[in-house]
Amino acid sequence: MHLQESGEMYLETILILSQKKNFVRAIDVGEYMGFSKPSVSRAIGLLKSGGYVSVSEGGGLTLTEEGKRVASKIYERHTYLTKVLMDMGVDEETAAEDACRMEHVISDTSFQAIKQYFHYE
Repeated sequence: MHLQESGEMYLETILILSQKKNFVRAIDVGEYMGFSKPSVSRAIGLLKSGGYVSVSEGGGLTLTEEGKRVASKIYERHTYLTKVLMDMGVDEETAAEDACRMEHVISDTSFQAIKQYFHYE
């Protein structure tokens, strides 16, 4: 299953929330992203059927290994690109917003080249 940008955003959000709390629910994801319950429910259903997320009986969301891989990749791109843009003089809010758009479309090759060029870790 090929993920759209929105699916990647949901996975990234679940990853971020799971770093802050032990139990992540769909309602937490909706509040964080500013989306309605029906929208989140549909997206979680698609991610579950795609093998990216599992849902416990109590409604807890857990990323599968593939879900973690995708979420970690997107989150790394987001944080790295935000830092690069800020170091280039872009304000934090704009850098984060632009990085959020860029993280979904940049190729692995270009992202690795940026990492090699700037030498951040």
